[in-house]
Amino acid sequence: MKTITISRRTAISFAAATCFSGVIGARETSSFLDLDQTTRVVAPLNPVARKLLIRGATIISMDENVGNLAKGDILIADGTIVAIGVNLNSNGAEVIDAAEMIAIPGMVDTHRHCWEGQLRRINPNAASLEDYSNATHLSFAKYYRPQDIYVGNMVSALGCIDVGITTVIDNSHNSRSAAHSDAAVEALLDAGIRAVHAPGAPGAGDWDKAHWPGNLARLKSKYLTNRPEGLLTLGVMDGFPKLETDQWAVARELGAVIVTEFIGGDLASQLEGLHRKGLLRSDNIFNHCTDLPESAWKILREAGVRVSVTPRSDAHYGIEDGLNAWKAALEHGIRPGLSVDNETSYSGDMFMEMRVAFYQRRVQGKPGNAEMVASTNASRLLQAATIDGAACAGLDRRTGSLTPGKQADIVLIRTTDLNLYPANNVIGTVVHAAERSNVDTVIIGGRLRKRGGVLLGVDQAKLRSAIDESRAYLFKAAGYQPEPFSESFKPIANK
Repeated sequence: MKTITISRRTAISFAAATCFSGVIGARETSSFLDLDQTTRVVAPLNPVARKLLIRGATIISMDENVGNLAKGDILIADGTIVAIGVNLNSNGAEVIDAAEMIAIPGMVDTHRHCWEGQLRRINPNAASLEDYSNATHLSFAKYYRPQDIYVGNMVSALGCIDVGITTVIDNSHNSRSAAHSDAAVEALLDAGIRAVHAPGAPGAGDWDKAHWPGNLARLKSKYLTNRPEGLLTLGVMDGFPKLETDQWAVARELGAVIVTEFIGGDLASQLEGLHRKGLLRSDNIFNHCTDLPESAWKILREAGVRVSVTPRSDAHYGIEDGLNAWKAALEHGIRPGLSVDNETSYSGDMFMEMRVAFYQRRVQGKPGNAEMVASTNASRLLQAATIDGAACAGLDRRTGSLTPGKQADIVLIRTTDLNLYPANNVIGTVVHAAERSNVDTVIIGGRLRKRGGVLLGVDQAKLRSAIDESRAYLFKAAGYQPEPFSESFKPIANK
């Protein structure tokens, strides 16, 4: 196979841009929190290696021009993929021996409420959105301090990295004050994940309404001015169930994407009017999109609206008919991203989202149906978890595939582990068999964040201590008595 490269001029110019944006240099961890437990749960990020060579991997590129390699190398310089081929010259690069590993692009979670990190599996038997809200918005969310937001976002971001998710759209619908928003952003930056941070108004309780939506301009000025190519980009989370188009205008002035929880016929009935006014555009990201009529899908397609489907969430909470929008989106020419949504009921990995999307689509079609078979092809599902997710986030020019010129967001999966060996079909191994423990190495923007199966720079004891402190505070503030064997989450009386 011919080696795929980018020109030296392109590599140098890209490296200069990313160095200016803060991607290359080390970053001190945030110090705005007063609690020792949260200030140093992660070490300052190491500088990006100037040259890194992944040697001897089985490469699934997700780029048809690059193709796949049974055994190949990936050369990275200053955070950018500069060449993919066989027997590349290391030229002094740090070498990662990736023999018997599968290299894939970092996965992209297109919809995650990261602030809920310390509430993991608190409500595993939730059967409706009301149940979900009882254990989040209507209870603990009202008592979150900025440091609780930081802890929630930190544990969610590190959990993403641990399972091979290198990019997340952070749907932060508990931005109770400017300090809460800063805490969310600082946690994402400290974790070293690529993120679209989309703050949104809280769903219940008292909060500082004066900072909203002006908080968006403040966040852009504080964190993004002169940093166009960094790991962080900005969005805004729409209200639910009301569409707040005034906020859409503010977001568009700032170049921020607009994220909406889009569920059912009531919201679908508003699409025609919005489309007629030119308010639906390619900077809209609609989550869920369950049970939409044919007319709605035609409008979304025509307007270029991006779609994020949530296979487990829709089924778990019985959203509309409980079936995710994967089938409908593909039938209307829309390539959706996949998302976890939250961890209050289940795990936070994209491997399970691919599998649930596969099985739900299979039960919707007749055996042997050509469209059904094509839409559940293992390669198609991995595209959804990588390059299509990057497109949904508006970041497909930077990430989502192993392509020279793109940022080096790369995951290495060990195939020698007992649950994966032998890897007779490598794409099938990733989609239908791999899980968190098989993720050996995670690289984000050329920076190593996991190596040898271990997250780098994370003090696990201090992280657990910070989580425990935050959780204990929230439980006490909300008047919740933990019930580790509970079959349901009982609504908490308003305090």
